[in-house]
Amino acid sequence: MAQRLLLRRFLAFVTSRKPPQGRWAPLTSRALRPLQGSPGDATVTASQARSLYTTRVCTTTFNVQDGTDFQDRVVNSETPVVVDFHAQWCGPCKILGPRLEKAVAKQHGKVVMAKVDIDDHTDLAIEYEVSAVPTVLAMKNGDVVDKFVGIKDEDQLEAFLKKLIG
Repeated sequence: MAQRLLLRRFLAFVTSRKPPQGRWAPLTSRALRPLQGSPGDATVTASQARSLYTTRVCTTTFNVQDGTDFQDRVVNSETPVVVDFHAQWCGPCKILGPRLEKAVAKQHGKVVMAKVDIDDHTDLAIEYEVSAVPTVLAMKNGDVVDKFVGIKDEDQLEAFLKKLIG
């Protein structure tokens, strides 16, 4: 529900803005010119023209879809991977998740983060002996090299990641 509201506000903001000036102006001004054709044809007005801005896709964090996806993106990864075993109903997971994502993002691609929901992927949780959530594994070349259970603060998370990278 909150995501829909946020998306609705974002789209209202983007569509209510004036056309951009400067570098992207030629693209917009082309869209505002009358369409070629006979008199009486429809034209595109400033209120109908919409600008679409995109950003670079974040590739440091991803949700594991299934066992094959886990094998391909985590076990076979050349980059060290932090695996966050969590659950939707877990309060501490909701605190640790954003902290961990922020710490991984600070590493600028030296490490990636895989998120595994234990309710959806019980087989992976059993295979990696996850007995409580949140459980975080550090994996390098397909092997578990470090692990912790519970909440950590930012400094502890950065030390955990530096140990994995180094």
